Amino acid sequence: MAKIGIIGIGNMGFAILKGLLKTYGKEDIIFTDVNKERCAQISSEMGVAYAESNARCASQAKYVVLAVKPQYFDPVLSDIRNEVTEDHVIISIAPGITTAQLKEKLGEEKRMVRAMPNTPALLGEGMTGVCYDEKAFSQEEKETIGDIFRSLGRMRIVEERLMNAVVCASGSSPAYVYMFIEALADGAVKYGLPRDAAYEMAAQTVLGSARMVLETGEHPGALKDKVCSPGGTTIEGVSALEESGFRSAVIKAADACFKKCEKL
Repeated sequence: MAKIGIIGIGNMGFAILKGLLKTYGKEDIIFTDVNKERCAQISSEMGVAYAESNARCASQAKYVVLAVKPQYFDPVLSDIRNEVTEDHVIISIAPGITTAQLKEKLGEEKRMVRAMPNTPALLGEGMTGVCYDEKAFSQEEKETIGDIFRSLGRMRIVEERLMNAVVCASGSSPAYVYMFIEALADGAVKYGLPRDAAYEMAAQTVLGSARMVLETGEHPGALKDKVCSPGGTTIEGVSALEESGFRSAVIKAADACFKKCEKL
């Protein structure tokens, strides 16, 4: 019997699978997906067994990760309802679906964890917001929940009422970062830098800047000020970004993301 089962092996489910393999053995994991050809391919490549059905996957693992989109949740929950017990730990990564809604479908006695990872988990550099009722889990189970998400990168425990904000901060935002890298590279290509060099320089700069925030503990604004010499090139660029509503555009993206979470 595996320790962790993953139902749904799309982009996020696959990222979780790869992240888990950095910490757990292949025999500790089982997965399934509606696309059995994809299951067979991933199983062959990764050496991890797959189950023929959602019910079989749930019955073969203690920790069951529901890595399916919100619109597919009802049939999946129906499939596993009679397989999961009070001993299971059910982990949902779907935005907008609350613990109460999950319990309504699977039973009030079931134990739920809500989590919002992101795709950099594929490289062990993910960020996951996690919420659960600590009173419902043993110390060993809480440690395992932590181990699962730390195998994907960093994790932070938050209140459930803040999970939609987590989607804004880290769940959806990798897409915005990729857009920024692409735009930054385009700006350099415009002035003659080769495309491959532009992408490498832009991406490494984003990576290094993020590490500066995380490892120095300094406020991002203070770090920004250290790059902006008086009368220099950087402050000219910062001024142009402000004129174009850079910060406002990012906050509006968060607003749109949050509203969509509420509708799901």
